Amino acid sequence: MGFLTVVSVLSLLHVAHAEFSAVRRVALGPRVRETAVIPAAEFSVPISAKTPRRSSKKNALAALRGRTPPTKAPPTGGSSTVAVDGSDFDEEYLTNVTIGGQHFSLIIDTGSSDTWVPQKGFNCFDLDENPVPESTCAFGTAGFDKQASKTFKPFPNVSFNITYGDGEFLSGPVGFDTVQIGGFSVSQQEIAVPNLAAWEGDGVNTGLIGLAFPDLTSVYNTTDPTKASGENQLPYSPLFLSGVKQKKVANPFFSIALSRGSFDQQENDPFDPNLGFLSFGGIAPVPVVNTAVTIPIEGYSATTGIPNNGPGSDFFFYTVNVEGYTFPGSNHVVTANNNTILDTGTTLHFVPTPVIEAYAKQFKPPAVLDEDFGLYLVACNATVPPLSVQIGGKSFTIDPRDEILPAGTDDEGNIICITGTQDGGPNVAEDIFILGDTFLHNVVATFNPVAGEVTLTQRAKY
Repeated sequence: MGFLTVVSVLSLLHVAHAEFSAVRRVALGPRVRETAVIPAAEFSVPISAKTPRRSSKKNALAALRGRTPPTKAPPTGGSSTVAVDGSDFDEEYLTNVTIGGQHFSLIIDTGSSDTWVPQKGFNCFDLDENPVPESTCAFGTAGFDKQASKTFKPFPNVSFNITYGDGEFLSGPVGFDTVQIGGFSVSQQEIAVPNLAAWEGDGVNTGLIGLAFPDLTSVYNTTDPTKASGENQLPYSPLFLSGVKQKKVANPFFSIALSRGSFDQQENDPFDPNLGFLSFGGIAPVPVVNTAVTIPIEGYSATTGIPNNGPGSDFFFYTVNVEGYTFPGSNHVVTANNNTILDTGTTLHFVPTPVIEAYAKQFKPPAVLDEDFGLYLVACNATVPPLSVQIGGKSFTIDPRDEILPAGTDDEGNIICITGTQDGGPNVAEDIFILGDTFLHNVVATFNPVAGEVTLTQRAKY
């Protein structure tokens, strides 16, 4: 999900960022750090579901390939490692969250920062801003009931407003409440409870947990969401950073291990239980090998919007420097870039055009770009070329099972497959590339947003 916000956020950075009331962070460097010693997590919850792929996700891929996304204003009117589930044919990872005593399955997103759940009785719209029945938005519950929470407090005279790159939007009130994920509980957390939503849901999730930086939050000092802008943005502490401030963990780490489902599950079963862990205070509890590295997170220049760790850089995403992609024939193309985001909310792995063009040719038979869909299609039984990603002087391998994914059926009922690695656009400084679930299935990603760094650890084969 996070990748849907990338284009719009960096657009704001170019146009109005000088007027943001955002917290500035000190430049990070050096580029590689001594590998952090990370304790076992204090709290872990299973990722308990993945939600079926929303049609909007397919449309949003166009935004990643450098096309201009549509811009829509809303219409007027007991343990701290939690299991991760999977639905969405293994497209979006969810976990169980309690807000004000009410239970929801929320998308885990390292590519955005807001935690939101629509309020009960919200107004649903289609992507053309036409009112439609509430059921069309297809949330997993009726929404958050403010009246039923004993701990909810409204935040007056502000509003939440977010538009994703595919045209989905949410807007409305903001408040504070207790948010609990397993044994990790944060009191008076700022959350959005939108009453307007254009959402192409899956019948499972009822919102999202954003785990990125404060500068990426979407609350504004206006009661009219249509007037939200960089001038009146009110950055606030996302859920995990609030927990750190409240000393809910001894160490400022959160860690994610996303497990792949089988090909059959991805194609036929919209819900997979126990697809990894979301952990707080340390590393997620899955088997790993010795390959690990701690690297600084890349900031963005306030004037150019290009990754930069100079003074005054702003931090939105978990952006890392990729030193290269290694596969047969990779020595013939330049594969390094430093505008690559670690994003649990993106299923695929989006790399520069020259990289995917060279890599696609190595499948047997070769993967082929479908101009209509803008995706590389591949035979479901193709032989996958080996692929690894070099970060911080370490090489992280991607399992071949992550490189062939079912993507529906054709008119004759035959399964169509796509490659797990896709085209993210030309290899230019302003383009954004993404290490999504194709990559994250193969590592444990442990984030330290306080120190501005992330530790990647290769997972053992599973």
